[in-house]
Amino acid sequence: MARVLVPLAEGFEELEAVTIIDLLRRADIEVVVAGLHDGPVCGAHGITIEPDSSLAEALTGEFDMLALPGGLPGSDHLAADERIRELLQEMANSGRFTAAICAAPRALAAAGILKGRRATSFPGALSAGFMSELSYEDSAVVTDGKVITSRGPGTAMDFALALVGALKGEDTRNEVERRLQRQAA
Repeated sequence: MARVLVPLAEGFEELEAVTIIDLLRRADIEVVVAGLHDGPVCGAHGITIEPDSSLAEALTGEFDMLALPGGLPGSDHLAADERIRELLQEMANSGRFTAAICAAPRALAAAGILKGRRATSFPGALSAGFMSELSYEDSAVVTDGKVITSRGPGTAMDFALALVGALKGEDTRNEVERRLQRQAA
């Protein structure tokens, strides 16, 4: 079974985090939600989530993907956390997936993951220095090899479905989407 680590930092974007966790679990993917520190984590809009474990505990396991929800200041906390940077580099160097949405691609950039890649993020989330290192695309979801990025809360479902597709294939992705009864507006 595929395993995904979703780290939460104070000020994470709740819609993104819950959508990632929910859709991956609907696809029978094991998701470990880990707080950067012990205890509950409060999101950017005052919603508190009780993680499955602390990041320190989660780091004893192996994962197929690291998926970072955005939000501020949560994305800044993820980008500043040395454990997250090291894990991102380890995942990328071993050919595993790294994924980030909204402002969280700044953590990928800080770890050197976006250099020379196609990516997207919330408009303005990446500094000019990082922007010069990548090919920025104004798309809902951008996949470049094993790096998957997305724009923000409004693209969270597209992002989560892309993660499902990457880990379990398009048939599973399409089945999860079908069960959601999602239609174009």
